[in-house]
Amino acid sequence: MKIKKTTIIALILYQGLSFLIGEESITVDELLNAMDANLYAKSRVLTSKMIVHGRRSSRTIESRNWVVGIDRAFTEYLSPPREAGTKMLKNGDKLWTYSSQTDRVIQISGHMLRQSVMGSDMSYNDMMEDKPLTEMYEATIEGSEIINGRKHWILFLNAKVIGLSYPKRRAWVDVEYLLPIREELYAKSGKLLKSTSMDGIKKVQGRWFPTRFIFRDELKRNSQGTEWIIDDIQFDVEIPDSRFSKALLRK
Repeated sequence: MKIKKTTIIALILYQGLSFLIGEESITVDELLNAMDANLYAKSRVLTSKMIVHGRRSSRTIESRNWVVGIDRAFTEYLSPPREAGTKMLKNGDKLWTYSSQTDRVIQISGHMLRQSVMGSDMSYNDMMEDKPLTEMYEATIEGSEIINGRKHWILFLNAKVIGLSYPKRRAWVDVEYLLPIREELYAKSGKLLKSTSMDGIKKVQGRWFPTRFIFRDELKRNSQGTEWIIDDIQFDVEIPDSRFSKALLRK
């Protein structure tokens, strides 16, 4: 099925609904590939801060991240002092954390993957399932919607692999940026588990990329959400294999 990339003219029929969306054709698979191309890269190095909002106060955690593809990632937390020196290593389907306070390396697995990262609205599972959408989901078009004066396609994504934390997703994709500006993440039963959004979109090395993500755990009572702000990011840089050594966790 074809959808349209700019606004105004062509008619799309989907499950009995009609939409007027643009002039340039793009398939749903091509749309997912375009979203993945914006969000993923051969490698990236970034400096960021995570702001965890509580009912009474918020705390900011700064970190530096090195990522190669979808299988290898190394994070070092820089501040506040209590968290400084904490590190995290993802290597394939394995994840380890190091605490400078206890001088211990712990492998995160099983039910521990559902735990919160640093008290935020993100879980370790969210990090482990940070993979291209085309590898995990099949998508269909539900319609379109204007948000803040910009047209978005509404996509429904259904898992094509087993074991995902969010077997169903609904995404509002900006037709220019080709990014999921807003998402709702569901259990297999249809229960809403988490919601996300992104903003501060800018061109970085030829791609549209958000500089702020907002995560909200919908199962947390009175959740105030977590912001993840990208202060600096570089794509397709050379990162030595030694960066992803387990021995580096204690250094």
